[in-house]
Amino acid sequence: MPTRVILVGIGGASCSGKTLLAKHLARLLGPGHSVLIHQDDFAPTSEMVPVSPEFGVQDWDDPPTCVEWPRMRQVLGAIRQSGKVPQEHDSFDHLNAQVEVGVDGGVVHEWGTKLGQVTVTGGGEEKIVWVLVDGFVLYWDRGVSDALDVKLLMRVPRAVLKARREARATYVLQNAEDAATGGVWTDPPGYFDNIVYPAYVKAHASVMSGGDVENGTVTTADITVLAPGEGEGEMTRVLGEACAVLVAAANAGVGSYVE
Repeated sequence: MPTRVILVGIGGASCSGKTLLAKHLARLLGPGHSVLIHQDDFAPTSEMVPVSPEFGVQDWDDPPTCVEWPRMRQVLGAIRQSGKVPQEHDSFDHLNAQVEVGVDGGVVHEWGTKLGQVTVTGGGEEKIVWVLVDGFVLYWDRGVSDALDVKLLMRVPRAVLKARREARATYVLQNAEDAATGGVWTDPPGYFDNIVYPAYVKAHASVMSGGDVENGTVTTADITVLAPGEGEGEMTRVLGEACAVLVAAANAGVGSYVE
């Protein structure tokens, strides 16, 4: 049957819950109907990461250099054409500490049914492959941003982001060369304040009114802001909002067909 590929961007600052949302969506959509791509998979090798001239530490977060953008554009283009992840693409996210926040089973069932109806339509006339792409500076690069059919942005207050980041500040380096040697990164003192959050602001100032990433309104109509709170059930609410956006996108005919 014809296969339509829809690329869904899930952006947001480090520790905003974007990867968690992406994984909930992937589980809800089920195998064969979703592909999960992490922007961290395109990080450069450690020796290529520049040192901040101001703070004297490696800067893994500066938008122009924290991602190998040409390689990411190439992989997304290949998935667009085939609906499959290239065999040579590796991800190391599973080596990191996995944060889990449960969601209501009734909501999962409800949206699983609705998404199932649009993912395989007309008794098998068409199949959709959802490509879920998460990243902390996802909308910085025009080529990557323009490749996305749906754009979501998780917006969480700075104080919450800082507390979460400092609670889990050690990460496996997301590239084959560093992962092969067991490479890890641990945030040095002040890294969130000096490097992480300023990079998030830099990457998103152009899409928020007045450059206000916390309270400004989105200046581009194709980005939907999701604002999860800290209370119980917030991830369930945000998951439902994201699913509603995906259903609307499918019904609107976005995406492209595998040749």
